[in-house]
Amino acid sequence: MRDRNFDDIAEKFSRNIYGTTKGQLRQTILWQDLDKLLAELGDRRLRVLDAGGGEGQTAILMAQRGHHVTLCDLSAEMVTRAERAAEEKGVSDNMHFIHCAAQDIPQHLETQVDLILFHAVLEWVAEPQAMLKTLWSMLRPGGALSLMFYNANGLLMRNVLVGNFGYVQQGMYKKKRRTLSPDFPREPQQVYGWLEEIGWEITGKTGVRVFHDYLRDKQKQHDCLDALTEIETRYCRQEPYLSLGRYIHVTARKPQKQG
Repeated sequence: MRDRNFDDIAEKFSRNIYGTTKGQLRQTILWQDLDKLLAELGDRRLRVLDAGGGEGQTAILMAQRGHHVTLCDLSAEMVTRAERAAEEKGVSDNMHFIHCAAQDIPQHLETQVDLILFHAVLEWVAEPQAMLKTLWSMLRPGGALSLMFYNANGLLMRNVLVGNFGYVQQGMYKKKRRTLSPDFPREPQQVYGWLEEIGWEITGKTGVRVFHDYLRDKQKQHDCLDALTEIETRYCRQEPYLSLGRYIHVTARKPQKQG
């Protein structure tokens, strides 16, 4: 099975993800974690890989903080959009763009990096453990991983709340491939296990949109976004709310010494 390429729906992807309150909230919660992670990595210019970086929203913000970012994506259209956005933001000199699948990035990088961003990609990858091992090989000892994945628990909760009982009883099997609904929602405990088996040391877990998507009154997502963001921030790193997020963000370190 081939991994998903977004060339055919790049505009729809951009509009539906980043042009909505769910995208705004996702970036807010994500950057709370990323700023903490950057502080832990020290006050220096980092080599950052954004694998499957799409249009570059996160990569560009990272470049604006002075870091050198390499962005790769399977979609040529996404890479073109990212290049254009970087030029508009004046950070092209801090960025390098590669049109390739995340699995193939070792062929394009000469040295290991300090930080890897892998956001909302694992749920589209047919061989997730092999992908995580590839990322491990590209990270220097002592470096960090920022991994965000689509949470199967959140998908289950959302479908039960809206009454899609038949869909849930059938195992939530996705019939249509060409949609924005991820092909492979991930079970959190399974992902944590994969990381630890490879050798990662998990340093943080955060639920992303632990309440937002479950509101009965959708208008409140817009009208009360500030209050909702404050509440999400308060509870998104606590169980049971963490494990019900529509996405889960995991930070992990590669030990200085392996074995």
